[in-house]
Amino acid sequence: MHKQRYTLDTVIAAITAVRTVIGGPVTQINSLLYDSRKLIDTEHGLFFALAGRRDGHQYIPEAYAAGVRNFVIAEHRIDVAQFPEANFLIVRSPLTALQELAAFHRSRFNYPVIGITGSNGKTIVKEWLYELLAPEYRIARSPKSYNSQLGVALSLWEMDDAHDLALIEAGISEVGEMEPLQRMIKPTIGVLTNIGPAHDAGFPSLQTKINEKIRLFSDVPQVVYNPDYTGDAVIPASGRHFTWGPQGTVLEVTGYEPLPDRGCRIHARYAGGDVNISIPFADDAARENATCCWAVLLAMGYPQATIETRMARLRPIEMRLEMKQGINHCSIIDDSYSNDLSSLSIALNFLKQQHQHPTYTVVLSDIPDGANNEEEIYNSVSKLLYNNKVNKLISVGDTFLRHRDKFRFLTHYAFQDVDHLLEALPELALRDETILLKGARKFAFERISRALTTKSHETIFEINLNAMEHNLNQYRARLSDDVKLMVMVKAFSYGSGSFEIANLLQFNRVDYLAVAYVDEGVELRRAGIRLPIMVMSPAVASFDALLQHRLEPELFSFSVLDDFIRLLDERKITDYPVHIKVDTGMHRLGFSTGDVKLLADRLQSTDTVRVQSVFSHLVAAGEPAHDAFTLEQLAAFHEFTGRLQDALGYAFLRHISNTAAIQRWPQAQFDMVRLGIGLYGIGAGEPPLALQQVGTLKTTVTQLRTVPAGDTVGYGRRGASTHDRVIATVKIGYADGYDRRFGNGVGQMLVRGTAVPTVGDICMDMCMLDVTDVSVEEGDEAVVFGDVEALARTIGTIPYELLAGVSQRVKRVYYQE
Repeated sequence: MHKQRYTLDTVIAAITAVRTVIGGPVTQINSLLYDSRKLIDTEHGLFFALAGRRDGHQYIPEAYAAGVRNFVIAEHRIDVAQFPEANFLIVRSPLTALQELAAFHRSRFNYPVIGITGSNGKTIVKEWLYELLAPEYRIARSPKSYNSQLGVALSLWEMDDAHDLALIEAGISEVGEMEPLQRMIKPTIGVLTNIGPAHDAGFPSLQTKINEKIRLFSDVPQVVYNPDYTGDAVIPASGRHFTWGPQGTVLEVTGYEPLPDRGCRIHARYAGGDVNISIPFADDAARENATCCWAVLLAMGYPQATIETRMARLRPIEMRLEMKQGINHCSIIDDSYSNDLSSLSIALNFLKQQHQHPTYTVVLSDIPDGANNEEEIYNSVSKLLYNNKVNKLISVGDTFLRHRDKFRFLTHYAFQDVDHLLEALPELALRDETILLKGARKFAFERISRALTTKSHETIFEINLNAMEHNLNQYRARLSDDVKLMVMVKAFSYGSGSFEIANLLQFNRVDYLAVAYVDEGVELRRAGIRLPIMVMSPAVASFDALLQHRLEPELFSFSVLDDFIRLLDERKITDYPVHIKVDTGMHRLGFSTGDVKLLADRLQSTDTVRVQSVFSHLVAAGEPAHDAFTLEQLAAFHEFTGRLQDALGYAFLRHISNTAAIQRWPQAQFDMVRLGIGLYGIGAGEPPLALQQVGTLKTTVTQLRTVPAGDTVGYGRRGASTHDRVIATVKIGYADGYDRRFGNGVGQMLVRGTAVPTVGDICMDMCMLDVTDVSVEEGDEAVVFGDVEALARTIGTIPYELLAGVSQRVKRVYYQE
């Protein structure tokens, strides 16, 4: 079997239920559901109403309407009588109940479970162990980095009789989190990667963090760790301690030797003799992670000769799911480095978030390690594709050919190998589709990715969607429960993209989007964005397009208001939603505060429009020196909106808070706030938030040359030097958005982790760097900017200008880890 099915009675026995209400059919439970946006196999799903940033109980009606009939809920949260055909297990904590069920499920299997924790390297060590152990074991493992209180439970649910070993990550960010993870995982082998600064804020001291992490190893029969990371802690394992690292450990690392091909040989002492492994990486993190894996394999009894052979073949672990612009107006989701049921499910969830194209296409290789359970695995693949509404399947591999009858519900093209697919690619006529690439490593799907992705001049702007989602939730957490959220996606989402960002925001259920111009809103509508969209600068000439695409205009003057009312009268349209802007001190656009009576009279005289919101803009919400003026603006806004609302006789949304005000002015939230630059990781107020960098601009080294002392570099004969230099030309210039002010050493880029200065003027399409002291090769990556705030300060500008200035000819790559 692939997935364990339990009767509802078994589930009730496994969790601590206060009471049960059985109103619907009692079906077997196969799927654990927790997000109403990701519902599959609803007939056999069990929905847990988890409490987090959003209360899962409010989505029960949505899940019920989608066919879910089994729910785990908290006491006194909903009236279950509203759902007469459903079964409810009522508990004190739905999350605890989910963890209890996961612990019960894990207890049914007696094969080894390796529990991995630490600050960094957990996912790499897990994936490398999977690669190293795969020849002997059929392995269940945490998908991606599913290591949280929820993620561990979902990972354990993947265990079944088809496996004979499990690799489970455990991540914590505060005191008290490891104990429930340990109760679920019950590892038979414990692995500690390292202890670093990650999540320091959640622990009062480093020793507290160490003590909390090693709780995973309570009574474990065998534990593998580097004692440099355990401080004064006593590892609570009841069995063998296999240590590695410093002098006196079981695997004593004695040195590192660089190899000519950028790899590294690690030397150590073990069992009284000298041993070594070679790995195709040289950085410190890779050496540490590889040594940890080496120790695990020795602890499991693997011969040193076998370990040496397999370590030499380790490959980079690509955990990123990337979205790129494809040929023929396609969007490419590239997750082509692994292929198993768990990661396929995650990738299909991401595919479903995309609405820019009418067709969902999946390019999928055979599932590796499925020979002993082929029938069940391909039945599961078929169900995943069906439940996620995939329109077209392009399969690669002999096994798919044998099971092609399972995929008759969609268009299916089956190819024996990648060569045959690439040969037939023109005949497939892929156009206006969202295409997911999901292939096992041995199939080399990177060849398909190159064929389907539009070519660029090797300068890319990488957008971290996980970081963007994190930043969104940082601001959301500061809002009162009834306050709505509008997000600014004008100016190509501050340079980060258009529908790609809007799709993420729509998936995360923000309430409104705002764009500057009608054509920006039209593009979002054509890409399948259904959220309400406010247009901040609607031109009269664009009103027709605005109405056609259900966009909502900002009205800031009587002339614009009258023009819009006149058009609505001609079209016989009533109650069209509009947004009124009032000027409380910015003095840019907006009705004057003294216009309130005239405005009310004009609005009352027509039924063509209905005020959806009234808003204003704070001038200096992030600057304490102007707090008195901010208070004046808030008072003026409160008075204006109060008088207008009284005159109109109905309520509308009020919003004045921008990014900085969300942080500094909680009393200014009113009915809605507008999030802008903060979404992209640029904070603008106190107290500071734990924001993450979203965008990284990268380019490549095109050419290297040695320039003699005294010679200049670039236009205007600037940049002469007293010594010979190695100059790298990189593929970015001011036409790409790299400001000319960064020339002549003002700007720096990171090459091989080292900051190197610009030399000479910035050209239109390229610029030059001094890499004299760095070992560089043509084709190497150069990070143009990551810390946008620091970079902006060097040329006396603001981060907005740098982000919005990244040219649209620069290829955007969106990734999710």
